[in-house]
Amino acid sequence: MSNEILKYLHDVREAAESIQNYLGDISDLNIYKSNKMLRRAIEREFEIIGEAMSRINKIDPNIQITSKRQITNMRNRVIHGYDKIDDEIVWGTIVRHIPILLEELKTLMS
Repeated sequence: MSNEILKYLHDVREAAESIQNYLGDISDLNIYKSNKMLRRAIEREFEIIGEAMSRINKIDPNIQITSKRQITNMRNRVIHGYDKIDDEIVWGTIVRHIPILLEELKTLMS
């Protein structure tokens, strides 16, 4: 695996871990929805993750990351549809895809 891809994987891991750190013990969608600063911070991390995933995919589309397309789509939605972001979709992505992504990154980067 190239150093460039490893750098992007590191960026993805760091952003995904940041999302989990920002949330801490928050496990309630309504608390997430009521905290604008938290939402914006997480949206920014999705921008980073999605951009890095897109770059990885251009270099080597065979890198196996289960939710690569969904997370890249989340980035596009956050950037291009900032006024139509659905907090429930973001929350679902956090809950369903981030833990799996982190496990896959651990395997890919070892």
